[in-house]
Amino acid sequence: MATSLDQWTREFNEASRLSDEINALISERGSLPPSGPETQRHLTAMRRKITILRTRLENLESLLSKLPSTQPIKDKDLHKRQEMLSNLNAKANQLASMLKMSNFGNREDLLGDGKKPVDVVTITAGLDNQGIVGLQRQIMREQDEGLENLEVTVLSTKHIALAVNEELDLHTRLIDDADEQVGVTDSRLQRVQKRLAILNKRTKGGCSCLCLLLSIVAIAVLIAVVWALIKYL
Repeated sequence: MATSLDQWTREFNEASRLSDEINALISERGSLPPSGPETQRHLTAMRRKITILRTRLENLESLLSKLPSTQPIKDKDLHKRQEMLSNLNAKANQLASMLKMSNFGNREDLLGDGKKPVDVVTITAGLDNQGIVGLQRQIMREQDEGLENLEVTVLSTKHIALAVNEELDLHTRLIDDADEQVGVTDSRLQRVQKRLAILNKRTKGGCSCLCLLLSIVAIAVLIAVVWALIKYL
C-alpha cells in the first residue's frame, strides 16, 4: 500500500515532468509564426499545462503540510522536500513570466478565455478577412471536437451507471433470495425442534413405565425368594 510520502514523491515527479514539457513548448514557440491557428493552439497548450502545473503544486503543498501527521518523517527529509517544492515553484513562476503571466496571475488568465484584448490582437495580426474566417472556423471545429469528446464521455458515464445499476439489482435479488432461504431454514429448524421436544417427552414417559415394570418384577422375584426360603427352612 502506497504511503503519503510515496504519493507526494510521485506527484512531485509528475509536476517536474510537466514543467519540463512546458519549458520545451516555450522553446518551440520561437520556431512558430507570430500568429495563426498553429500558434494559437501552441499557446493554448502552454496555458493549459501551466494551469495543471499550478494545481499540482497546490496539491503538493497540501500533501506536504499533512505529511508529518500521517506518518513519521525526519525534519531533515521534510526540509529537503520543502526546498524541492520551493525550487519547483520558482521554476514555474519563471515559466509563467516567460508567457507574461507572472506568478500565474489568476485561473481565468491561464485558461485564456479571451478577456485580454492584447491576445486577440496578437492572434489576428497579419490576417486578412479570409484568414480571420478560417481562424474562426478552426476554433469552431476545435469546439465541436471538444463537444464530441464530452458527448462520448457522457455516454460512457451513462453506460457505466447503467451497468452499476444492473449490478446493484442483481445483488438485491441475491440478498432477497438469501433472506428467503434463511426464513425457510428457520421454519424447518423450528419444526425439528418441536418434534424433538415431543420425542423427548415420549421417551421420558416410556422410561417411567419401564422403570415401574422392572420394579414390580423385582418385588415379585424378591417375594418368591423369601417365600422359598421360609418354605424350605
